[in-house]
Amino acid sequence: MILENVPLARQLDIVFREIKEELAQLTSGTVFVQIRNNVVGKFGVRALPIESRGDQLRKMEKGLSDPEQQTFRKTAVESLKLKHWSHGEIQFEFAKRQDKLCTSVVFESNYNMANVIADKDPYRML
Repeated sequence: MILENVPLARQLDIVFREIKEELAQLTSGTVFVQIRNNVVGKFGVRALPIESRGDQLRKMEKGLSDPEQQTFRKTAVESLKLKHWSHGEIQFEFAKRQDKLCTSVVFESNYNMANVIADKDPYRML
């Protein structure tokens, strides 16, 4: 599959399908998606899989259910309407609080100075 021809929203669907089992075991974390030329490259989940209460450590019990994952994915896809760059990273933070899913989105755009300078006449910039 050539991803340049696949809409970014569809690529995000593929990402969420790939991390489905991991999300089913987590109650909080961050899904990150690195994008270059509107194509998903690296993606994954940052999470702390252990909770502490007082002096006791324990594994998280159950993570996101299928309906919660669908809601999370829809939120992620909808957020793409707010993206105005082609290179960067999106972080989708999630946390299950009192059996309610809370999400937030962080956009990070990336630029390369070498590309900026290459597009300009180097003598005019001095």
